[in-house]
Amino acid sequence: MTNLQRYHHLIWDWNGTLLDDAWLCVDVMNGMLAERGLPLKTLEQYRDLLDFPVKDYYEKLGYDFDKEPFDEVGMEFIVKYNARHFETALHNGVDSVLKELKSRGYTQYILSAREHSELLSETHKLKVSQYFKLIRGLDDHYAHGKTDIGLQLIRDIGAPAETLLFIGDTQHDAEVAAEMGIDCVLIPHGHHSIERLLSNGVPVIRDLKALIEIL
Repeated sequence: MTNLQRYHHLIWDWNGTLLDDAWLCVDVMNGMLAERGLPLKTLEQYRDLLDFPVKDYYEKLGYDFDKEPFDEVGMEFIVKYNARHFETALHNGVDSVLKELKSRGYTQYILSAREHSELLSETHKLKVSQYFKLIRGLDDHYAHGKTDIGLQLIRDIGAPAETLLFIGDTQHDAEVAAEMGIDCVLIPHGHHSIERLLSNGVPVIRDLKALIEIL
């Protein structure tokens, strides 16, 4: 990545990038797998298996959608996740990084596969909503992908694509950034392993603090 000074608008992913919740996703899913007699997964296995759309991930875990509809399984996960989402916290240093970037004049946004109203509630509860000009999530719970709302976000920002940088934690984030026509950096502390992130051909930085150092 070159000419870092050209970026003026930072678009953040939420789950895994700012919110430390991969461990909770594993815990909730393991409970569901145990109820069905399916093999449990470690955090490391989860980071290698998680895929988008999430229906593909569920099939990798052994779910049979001829026996139970994906919509029902997906909603079961969401209900159980939401019942415990208060257990999650931001990754270390998130507040100070967002504050520093705002003080430097960057305009910040969130683009997330989280359901929109729940996303707004979480950012408010964790006291970071004030750092973002716009916060965008999906209109349902099934995490089909966020390219469409990402393209709408770019239109709403109304700035040249070369001035925007997307910051995420999954291969899907790199794919979404490419479809949006903007640059991306990935951080390996969320939902995908560093090996998967390195395979995308986009920069991978060690942590949030490193972002401050390169911008």
